[in-house]
Amino acid sequence: MSTIQRIDPERGWATVVGTVIAALVVGSVLFPKVVWDGFLWKYLWGPVYADAHNAACVALEGGEPVLYYDGCGAPAGAIVSEPGYTLVSEVVYAVTLVVALIGVLFMLRRFDIGDEPRFLYGLLPFMFFGGALRVVEDAFDAAPAEAAIPLQYPWNTFLISPVIYFTVFFVTLGALFGGLYLARTGRIESYERALTAAGSAVLAVTLGYLGVLAVTKEWVHFFPQITVIVLGAAGIVTYLTWQAIEAYAPGINAGTGRIGLAVIFAHAVDGVANVVGIDWGGELRPEGFNDLVPKHPINDAMIGLGESISGAVAGLTGNAVVPAEVIGTAWPFLLLKIAAAVGVVWLFDETIFEESPRYAILLLIAIIAVGLGPGTRDMLRATFGI
Repeated sequence: MSTIQRIDPERGWATVVGTVIAALVVGSVLFPKVVWDGFLWKYLWGPVYADAHNAACVALEGGEPVLYYDGCGAPAGAIVSEPGYTLVSEVVYAVTLVVALIGVLFMLRRFDIGDEPRFLYGLLPFMFFGGALRVVEDAFDAAPAEAAIPLQYPWNTFLISPVIYFTVFFVTLGALFGGLYLARTGRIESYERALTAAGSAVLAVTLGYLGVLAVTKEWVHFFPQITVIVLGAAGIVTYLTWQAIEAYAPGINAGTGRIGLAVIFAHAVDGVANVVGIDWGGELRPEGFNDLVPKHPINDAMIGLGESISGAVAGLTGNAVVPAEVIGTAWPFLLLKIAAAVGVVWLFDETIFEESPRYAILLLIAIIAVGLGPGTRDMLRATFGI
């Protein structure tokens, strides 16, 4: 027991992370077909590579990547990757997120920051920024083949998941350290306000760039009604959910307080953006614009569930058209997101904040980000017609 107590947590974390990275590097050298081709490339880098080239898929053929644009016609036996996520990659990213959060927690403790709710609020603009920045790459992907694109491979990978998470993280980290320096040298009163200002600035620049593309490029459009409807509907869903909690189960939000509103709103944005983009995008925009295509396996599963329920309702009512047209197919995803958000709010009771407020706030930041980031991207993709 005494030996365990003498282990420095930060060094232990660094050792584990370094060991895993070293194992992957060594494994890629000694067993390239298994570690690199069959795992790292197939599930992690291959999807980024295909997305960066706006291809339908990429296949490793003879150790070289071959891109396919008009459908995925890779030969049998080739290792194939497609843009987007798989269950394997999502598990890897979830584990990576947990490990990264531990490292960030150590950093926050060392600088003695991040134990107040205002730190979370200061980071909210960066969560919108991450989703908006990803849409910039979507706009580049929508460009015709002959168009000149500012960012080509490999530089455009910095705007593609999961690499974009590191891009946004380091931008945020730079703003955080800059705010800390200004606050601790007496130039400003609060580093959190500087953080909010910096996040709002990079978000404004990104949205402004998308606006310029909408004005100057024929393949980028602007349908502000999408954003208004998504944010408005998400606000209504959040309000109704919060009022129901206050009326029937006030103990659920006893720990998080107003932070719980941010959690529910973030995931309401994600859920509503999917419903609007997937089911009603065609109705809210002129003809010629397709509905959004879900990027995550969970979205696909929820849409499949919605289709099954619509089919069952159609069988009971004898009408094979009305159920899907009236209620759509993406609404189960919205329900799942709200249920998950409420569950998270309920888990964060007063005890967690009393024992480790910094850890609780950091977890809530991550939970809000994984809802608000993708939700913002889907909302803006539909808004700019890309």
